[in-house]
Amino acid sequence: MRKEDCFYLGKIVSKYSYKGEVLVKIDTDEPDLYENMESVFVLMKGNNLVPFFIDRCRLHKSNLLRIDFEEVKDEAAADRIMRHELYLPLSFLPKLEGNKFYFHEIIGFTVLDFELGNIGTITGVNDTTSQAILVIDNKGKEILVPLTDEILTEVDRKNKTVKVTTPDGLVDLYLS
Repeated sequence: MRKEDCFYLGKIVSKYSYKGEVLVKIDTDEPDLYENMESVFVLMKGNNLVPFFIDRCRLHKSNLLRIDFEEVKDEAAADRIMRHELYLPLSFLPKLEGNKFYFHEIIGFTVLDFELGNIGTITGVNDTTSQAILVIDNKGKEILVPLTDEILTEVDRKNKTVKVTTPDGLVDLYLS
């Protein structure tokens, strides 16, 4: 399995017991969706995704999963995977419809502005700020557009377009 074909689920943050159980801080709004998993991919050295099978997996507090892996049965084995990231195949993500989308899903989509027409192609989404931002390539120039309900008007998966209504002058700032 390639990392590009997977999504980041979370990171192993601590040991839970001397029997090798670990706690995973998961990156999701719906932690209960991942409570009964059978396996995950663990990112090991060299960027290799290695499948790990799960004996038992359950929620522990709000955004932690307590996982008992088949292959990890003592503290030393748990130490070897400590702070490693967990991934699942993209096919495990629930399908979203309408204007809801996963950030990876819209990479490569064309951005159509209500006033300006085609303003470029989405190359990424910066979600490290308090407000997610579309990163758009316009013939080598980068345009940054905040991702808000007021600006984003439509996601058309069939035609691979995102329709926006940008504030007056925003796009011009990047193109002038």
